[in-house]
Amino acid sequence: SLANIYFNTQSNPAYPTNGQYGGAIGFILSQLGPLTPAQITAITSTLQTQFLPLYNGVKNNYYHNASISRTGYAEQDLVDYNTLNVKITGGVHYKINDKIEASLNTYFGTGTTVYTGAERYSLRNFKMAQHKAEVKAKNWMVRGYTTQENAGDSYISGALGAFLNESYSPSATWFPTYIITFSETRRQLANAGIILSDDSLHRIARRAVETNRLQPGTPAYNAAANKIKGTAVNKPFGAKFLDKSDLYAAETQLNVSDMGHFSNMVEVIAGLSWKQWAMNSQGTIFSDTTQIIRVNEYGAYVQLKKKLLKDVLTLSGSARYDKQTNFKGKLTPRLTAVIRVAKDNNVRLSYQTAYRFPSNQNQYISLRLGGGSSFLIGCLPEFQTYYKLNSTLPGYIASSVFNTDGTGYRNGTFADSGRLVQAVYKPVIPETVTSFEIGYKGVVGKKLLLDAYYYYSVYDDFLVNEAVVQSRTGAKGEVYSGFSSNTLSYVKNSTNKVKSYGWAVGLEYQLMKKYVLYGNVFSDQLRNLEKDVISFFNAPKYRYNIGLKNENVCHNIGFNVVFKWQDNNYYEGTFVTGTLPYFGWWDGQVTYRPAGTKSTFRVGGTNLGNQYQRTGYGSPSVGGLYYFSYGYNLF
Repeated sequence: SLANIYFNTQSNPAYPTNGQYGGAIGFILSQLGPLTPAQITAITSTLQTQFLPLYNGVKNNYYHNASISRTGYAEQDLVDYNTLNVKITGGVHYKINDKIEASLNTYFGTGTTVYTGAERYSLRNFKMAQHKAEVKAKNWMVRGYTTQENAGDSYISGALGAFLNESYSPSATWFPTYIITFSETRRQLANAGIILSDDSLHRIARRAVETNRLQPGTPAYNAAANKIKGTAVNKPFGAKFLDKSDLYAAETQLNVSDMGHFSNMVEVIAGLSWKQWAMNSQGTIFSDTTQIIRVNEYGAYVQLKKKLLKDVLTLSGSARYDKQTNFKGKLTPRLTAVIRVAKDNNVRLSYQTAYRFPSNQNQYISLRLGGGSSFLIGCLPEFQTYYKLNSTLPGYIASSVFNTDGTGYRNGTFADSGRLVQAVYKPVIPETVTSFEIGYKGVVGKKLLLDAYYYYSVYDDFLVNEAVVQSRTGAKGEVYSGFSSNTLSYVKNSTNKVKSYGWAVGLEYQLMKKYVLYGNVFSDQLRNLEKDVISFFNAPKYRYNIGLKNENVCHNIGFNVVFKWQDNNYYEGTFVTGTLPYFGWWDGQVTYRPAGTKSTFRVGGTNLGNQYQRTGYGSPSVGGLYYFSYGYNLF
């Protein structure tokens, strides 16, 4: 290609300085062999308007290693910030006899909102329904239910913004035009003795490429936006989801000891469960382009409970077995002991095991984000094969490619490839955890209720997110440019034994005249994670609440006021990661219960001072919420 000829022979003295292209053009034409006059004219024109101005800018350091990006659209012009939430429920219950009841219940919801995940998603006219049929008695039950969802008109806001830009000027045209305008303006003005700043040149180049940019609110903008929002995200220039996934489930439980009339000896409860997820996104979320993906999960459990030593000791033990389509079955036993150390004072000890299968999204997602080169992919082996991560197009751990602060690509070259760390894929298995807990709950001095616990957990094969950068051709140097690489994210197992621990203390103290002082403090921590992985363990190190209440100060008027506080929180999300500052606020409520009625009036609010705070990046800051309510015929 013409580009290879002059970029790969940069030492040739015929190459231009300050835009004197004659020698360079002659040299390139001589390398192409016999040409017709028409061909010479066409190639010369191309060189003059595109390749040589670009090269000239690079050679003379016109760009100063700066980066340029396209002008984005404000999120408020891409999504509907108004939130609508409509819920309808209904049910029919029938007494078959005094001991058995049958019921059929339906729950339906629809609405519009903005959701933060790996992207900002506009959920428009989203619908979800659940239908449940159940027959239950005192010692057994049988239940079946289904959850049906419809994405409605939901779409990816980032894809909409990117494709709006592509609609009026494709990036393949926009970037060369900007760069050439910047370079040629600088060269020509310099030849005339005029020197402009980079900022002035940037504004000139930006105006040149954005003359016809679509403006929010105009008919042209609305027409382009509607077309993108109506095109499936897995199609060219599309942002829309087509998800109509379903869940089908059935479960039953039986109190065996009641049925066998030996409940005084040991209480035995057993159950079975079955679930099937039918993922149907037509390739817009999952890898279900050709057919619906069905995942089955089966479970069975048994629980035994026995009181000993005149009810001083209560032992409970259980075991559960679960099997899912893509993973081997897991057995999780648990054992709990409650010891009465004094009247109204108990100590509890527990040993528990649990598991976590990768979610269906973790297993099967295949989603291009924002219309760009970032993808969320499933953790199953077939995705590694499909994206050639385990063959010709390996992925390199993102932290070995990006700047250490994660703000952008290094100015890397082929010589930098020695610092790349290739990601090694291992088949994902379910996460397991072993947990120990000790707790105490009791009444001290008839006025103080105290509840405290401490837990310690060890995770094996902890599920975390891995981000890798992949060259589109396999050349290592290409991972340093967003134009020649893809970023892929998937779930993997941590190689470390991850540990978590935490504690909490809660109390209520009965003051005089029915005033109650209450409060609690919590702490949770996660340790021993691998570097540069995302755990989504989004718990502040410390949190506490302290309040005062009285249900009847006088004339059936009561109140409840509480101060809530949480520590700095290192928030991890697929959208963004960072530290959220600590905050605290007051909640309060006043109640009135008219004498001789079962009615209650309430007036109150959360965050009474209306101090806007957020609990997650990409989520809105939340201020005060104030309410008035009336309840009739309350028990």
